[in-house]
Amino acid sequence: MSDAFLSMIRPPEGVDPTGPAHWFVVRNGEVLVGEQGLWPHRSAADLGLGSSHEPLFLGFLGGEPVWTAGVAVETEPPDGLVFEHLLALAARLPDHQWALAGRAVQLVEWERTHRFCGRCGTATLPAEGERAKRCPECGLLAFPRLAPAVITLVERDGKALLARGRTFGVPMYSCIAGFVEPGETLEEAVRREVREEVGIALGRLRYFASQPWPFPNSLMVGFLAEWESGEIVIDPDEIVQAGWFGPDELPRIPPKLSIARSLIDDWLQRQEASPQMA
Repeated sequence: MSDAFLSMIRPPEGVDPTGPAHWFVVRNGEVLVGEQGLWPHRSAADLGLGSSHEPLFLGFLGGEPVWTAGVAVETEPPDGLVFEHLLALAARLPDHQWALAGRAVQLVEWERTHRFCGRCGTATLPAEGERAKRCPECGLLAFPRLAPAVITLVERDGKALLARGRTFGVPMYSCIAGFVEPGETLEEAVRREVREEVGIALGRLRYFASQPWPFPNSLMVGFLAEWESGEIVIDPDEIVQAGWFGPDELPRIPPKLSIARSLIDDWLQRQEASPQMA
């Protein structure tokens, strides 16, 4: 399958949503896939999609049209296909394909939760020329929701600050993270989250990278930070345990798919070259 993806909002004239295409069929955060985790290239009818399923056009992948549609939670997969959760697919799909699946899941959820205007309750309509829902009564525009969050690896004397969050399903340690509040810059959010969760003040910050995180609709923005002052005092409502860890004493850390792991791996590589932050 070609890696080239062209994002579009509306299909060009002549592109039929009922014809053969790449389909992301979404069921409550799960995606319909076949062998080797690949989504099906079939017609809508072959997948059991009828007039009650509103397709969303995503664009073209390798020159082929790409559609997504949501189905009810009780929907059974067609023969030869299964529904798999997006997290499970992360280990089996290339990054660009997994990101596209995540886009589909987020857009289906947005479509499901914005059928009516949040201001006056009128049924919404697709906005012309943009990915949005418009209220024909009061004119309110609703774009796909995106919740920005920051995630930060803090360094001190060749060690990294890692914490175990109270909501983690397994005894895993990760970087400090949290959502950006209204009126904050990303940098202010980094400093506030670290201060609130582990009680320390930060010095220099440096942008690292960002990652779409469709659980359900976040954009994770990663930073590297230098410790400036203070000792770890955890917020027990958010954190179970936190500490400074050297390269040879790491606890269980996040899997490869996450930006948290990318931050940790980058820190490990730099520790091999120099004990100081670049």
